Amino acid sequence: MPEFRTRYIVKAPLAAVADFHWQEQALARLTPPPLRLEVLMREPLAEGSRLRFRLQLGPLTVRWEARHIDVDPQRGFTDEQVEGPLLTWRHRHAFLPLADGHTLIEEEVSYTYKTGWRHAWTRVVFAPLGLRFLFAYRRWAMKQALERR
Repeated sequence: MPEFRTRYIVKAPLAAVADFHWQEQALARLTPPPLRLEVLMREPLAEGSRLRFRLQLGPLTVRWEARHIDVDPQRGFTDEQVEGPLLTWRHRHAFLPLADGHTLIEEEVSYTYKTGWRHAWTRVVFAPLGLRFLFAYRRWAMKQALERR
C-alpha cells in the first residue's frame, strides 16, 4: 500500500490550527487550483461524521465521500474514503503544539488504486508527484490562513 507523509510547522498556536480544520470552508481553502471543489453534504466534524463532495479537474468529475474517525478536537483526525476514485484512502491529520506558539502539522496518507483502465488516471493524480503538489499547496494555504505577518 503506497504511503505519503509530510510535516511542517506553522507559526500559530495549536488552538488556531485545530479551529481552522473545524471550519466549514477548510477543505475548500486547502484544495489547490485547478481543482474545483463542490461540497454536496457536510456533517459537523466529529467521530463518524461524513462529508460528500465533488472534485472537478477540467472535464473529469469525481464524487467522494469521507468518514471522520479518531477525532480529537485539539490533536487531529483521520478521514477515510467511503466512496471515491481510489480503492482505499486514509488521511491522518495530526497537530502537535511546539514552543513559542508554533504547531507541527503531520499528515499521513495511505491509499490503494482501483484496477482497470477506467481508473488509470488515479495513478497520475494520486502518484507521489501529484501528492507532493497537493500537500505543498496545503502547506502554503495553511500558512496563509494562520500566520500573522
